Amino acid sequence: MEPVRWGIAGFGWVARDFTAPAMLAAGDRLAAVCDPDPAARAHATALGAAAHATVEELAADPAVEAVYVATPNHLHRPMVEALARAGKAVLCEKPLAHTLDDAAALIAAVEREGILYGTAFDQRHHPAHVAMRDAVRAGRLGTVTAVRIVYACWLGSDWSAGSGGDNWRVDAAKAGGGALMDLAPHGLDLAGFLLGEPLAAVAAMTQSRVQDYAVDDGAMLMGATASGALAQLHVAYNHPETLPRRRLEVVGTGGLMAAENTMGQDAGGSLTFTDAATGRTEPVPFDGALSPFLAQVRAFGHALRSGDRSAFSGARDLATMRLLDAAYRSAAAHTTASFP
Repeated sequence: MEPVRWGIAGFGWVARDFTAPAMLAAGDRLAAVCDPDPAARAHATALGAAAHATVEELAADPAVEAVYVATPNHLHRPMVEALARAGKAVLCEKPLAHTLDDAAALIAAVEREGILYGTAFDQRHHPAHVAMRDAVRAGRLGTVTAVRIVYACWLGSDWSAGSGGDNWRVDAAKAGGGALMDLAPHGLDLAGFLLGEPLAAVAAMTQSRVQDYAVDDGAMLMGATASGALAQLHVAYNHPETLPRRRLEVVGTGGLMAAENTMGQDAGGSLTFTDAATGRTEPVPFDGALSPFLAQVRAFGHALRSGDRSAFSGARDLATMRLLDAAYRSAAAHTTASFP
């Protein structure tokens, strides 16, 4: 397969430390980067990529055919619209945008221009999560009753690793929310991926309990599919990273699969199956060396070269954004309610 000529819009720590290496590991080429930060552009130049200050320059670069957008959430829509007009394929970080209206406009632009588009739900590409999905499909878990997810971290107001001092994830105007906005999209997408059907309804409660910023630093979300499977999701920016903080379970009448330390940027973790008939727990093999970012880049490259876009869906991702919006509206209603 011919290497994909990638551009990156927003050369922060995720793009620099995870996605760019994944592109190179896939045998692709990092052709160009756009970022307003001169230091980020200098780093791109050191990697052999062209460096642009604006997305318009990146969109006009003929060496670029696909772009990974990794800017703050409020910039996703204008970035994707500019790239779509230029006919570039786009892989955009989650969530789609900082508001539902911008998310809908983004997908409308993608559909209008007919480009290949994907939201960077890299967790659906983690080999352990693929193994869980395959076990569900094969009926190993019997009738699946629930998905339970803990996806938590510590994000203080002074966090600035690789972001030039701009902790935009806790700025409501840029991020659109806090822990729920940032971490829950992965869980919402994973629940649908694992169950084979999306959540049809959600409710949530948020908290601002530990961190000294205005957005939520934790949330509990529950939901259900049309067939009645339940999902429970705990996300947090207030969870010390010395404590267990990343666990994914799928439980059914035939057994329970549990993944530890698989959610996040890194490869590896562990996966087990507990049989409902015997109570015995055994490890489940998967490729512990394969990064979810590398698997995602390969999948996007395959979609671009083969024309098979079935692994990516803007309509599906917009539906996930609607669930996220519904979760925030539910949380707001609970916040204003009176409790005894």
